[in-house]
Amino acid sequence: MINTRFDIRTALPADQTRIANLMYFETHVHRHLDWRTPLDWLGAPEYWVLEQQGQITSALACPPDPETICWLRLFAVSSTTTLGQAWETLWEMAAGALSGRGLTAAVICMHEWLNDLLLASGFSERQKVVMLVQNSVPFERLEDTRGLSIRPMTREDLPTVAQLDAVSFGLLWQNSLPSLQYAFSQSGFANVGLLEGEIVAYQMSTRNPFGAHLARLAVHPRYQGYRFGYLMVQDLLHKLAGMGLTRLTVNTQNDNAASLALYQRIGFRRTGEQYKVYTRQL
Repeated sequence: MINTRFDIRTALPADQTRIANLMYFETHVHRHLDWRTPLDWLGAPEYWVLEQQGQITSALACPPDPETICWLRLFAVSSTTTLGQAWETLWEMAAGALSGRGLTAAVICMHEWLNDLLLASGFSERQKVVMLVQNSVPFERLEDTRGLSIRPMTREDLPTVAQLDAVSFGLLWQNSLPSLQYAFSQSGFANVGLLEGEIVAYQMSTRNPFGAHLARLAVHPRYQGYRFGYLMVQDLLHKLAGMGLTRLTVNTQNDNAASLALYQRIGFRRTGEQYKVYTRQL
């Protein structure tokens, strides 16, 4: 265990500046790929810090969202603290507090140093997240919309979009309504696809200096195979081209054959960048 000079406690909103310093100025920092920053989760009970003489030296956050999935949203360690000891102490606290609730801990691992800690703590590799890019690559443009109409998403659509999200993805990859509300507020492009007035597809994307990132694409299972996902991405690429933007990126799972096939048909190629996804039952 870590030296008794350290205290462990729940992180508080008043800790924001000190945790931000850890996040932005230290070497060993894991941040979840998320619409919300780790600072947005301050005040959640599943957020802890190690403190020594009034200084926060490490932080770990894994609040459940959706309600049964605890993504590791932050693990940050000061250079003055032993990495392994900080992880052991904070993860022991997290696992103890979360156990017995039917939860799954999950991590998108972007650092080799974190990979070793996860394996030593009983996590196992589940799949990989792979990165793809479309740089104005020619692709077949569909004229037959099969009755799908596409319009901008509104905030009033979000409860319906959340229901669509829940039936379109496995539990690990679902977004809760609060997460979708964050996503909508930060999106550069957000659209819904309607069939006879019913929302059956949606996409949310963020804008960046190089183009855009397709952060979320979903089609209701009843209509998968109708090429509605293709039409949603085609519409987004058309909008980007009209703005002079030529680069669109997306992430998906290496074992999601349908998603990979869709993106490859529309001109995306793998960048070679990929990250392991680890899970552990609590």
